[in-house]
Amino acid sequence: MAEKKKEAKKANGNGKFILGAALGAIGGAIAGVLFAPKSGKETRKDIAEGTKKVAKKAKVTGKKAVAAGKKVVEKDVKAAAKKPATKKAPAKKAAKK
Repeated sequence: MAEKKKEAKKANGNGKFILGAALGAIGGAIAGVLFAPKSGKETRKDIAEGTKKVAKKAKVTGKKAVAAGKKVVEKDVKAAAKKPATKKAPAKKAAKK
């Protein structure tokens, strides 16, 4: 039981790190574009192109995540189907006074 909690905390920590790294990269990219010595028109064009690239990558990553999630669910469903059904204990009769 404690092992599962450790794994969950570790996975949660990894997710926070990845989120922080992604946000830092995005912030750095925005700052780089905004402080670059370009005209406003060029900067807006760069921002639009960057946004399209990020959106495309996010779409691909989302599709991969959904596919991975489906695989996990299918695996769990197959594993559950292989296990025999557990028998319920018979209901206890109420004690008569």
